[in-house]
Amino acid sequence: MKILVLGGNGFIGSHLVDKLLLKGHSVRVFDKNDEHYRKRLNGVEYHVGEFGNRGVLSDALNGIDVVVHLICTTLPKTSNDDPVFDMQSNVIETLFLLEQCRANNIKKIIFASSGGTIYGIPQVLPVQEDDQTNPICSYGIGKLTIEKYLYLFKKLHGLDFVIIRPSNPFGPRQNPLGIQGVIPVFLGKILRNEPIQIWGTGDIVRDYIYIDDLVDAFYHVVVTKTMSTIYNIGSGNGHSLNDLLSIMKKVTKSDFSITYTTARSYDVPEIYLDINRASKELNWEPQITLEQGIQSTWDFIKSLSVQKE
Repeated sequence: MKILVLGGNGFIGSHLVDKLLLKGHSVRVFDKNDEHYRKRLNGVEYHVGEFGNRGVLSDALNGIDVVVHLICTTLPKTSNDDPVFDMQSNVIETLFLLEQCRANNIKKIIFASSGGTIYGIPQVLPVQEDDQTNPICSYGIGKLTIEKYLYLFKKLHGLDFVIIRPSNPFGPRQNPLGIQGVIPVFLGKILRNEPIQIWGTGDIVRDYIYIDDLVDAFYHVVVTKTMSTIYNIGSGNGHSLNDLLSIMKKVTKSDFSITYTTARSYDVPEIYLDINRASKELNWEPQITLEQGIQSTWDFIKSLSVQKE
């Protein structure tokens, strides 16, 4: 099978590319940058361009069977700053992608939505795929809008699709110097002996999924016909920021400094996902515990420090 991974040089994408190559698939990557931590891989065809570069994107779609759409130009915490850009760069350009998928007779598209922002403030926990979707940030609204357009293109043009709503993925190759991914960012600060800043009291609860478990779910929906079109992919459990800090103290054997500041208005107080549908229909279960995943991420971040030396 010939698979195009949009965002294939990013954190999630690079791990998915590894899985696809391991399973013997032909892989093409479209991304605006090369991988941050590795050189280009043998056997992968690379197309470099911004998501809005329609010519490069059109070329990348030629001869493809399945598209995995992992690109998002904004982050939840910054999307409200410029919702017009959020819509133009994500929703509008995804519409162009869908039109091109139809024109190129693509068999299926897999879309990475958001299990953390789509639902907004949940009424019941854990959150199921059919629960209300009331996002409170532009990022979540954009993801939800794209989901609706996927249904439209299925109805009008027969474009097959699957939506993955991941919780908070983490693991090796996630940037410890970035602004997304609380686990690698915190671990990076611990390694550099910098204080950790917490917005609020640290009681905010999220669902964290290790990257290998998330990629296993993506791979399943890429290569098989699924019963449903939407799957929550997470651990199925909620952990507070204070829980994370406690595990990190154990893993890193460090007594680091923590500061607490005013909570942010757009943060959902508590959310974690019901993963029963994925468990039953995909025969999928997360295999890596939170502590195991934090240990692997810590080992990776320490290896970066050693390489610099």
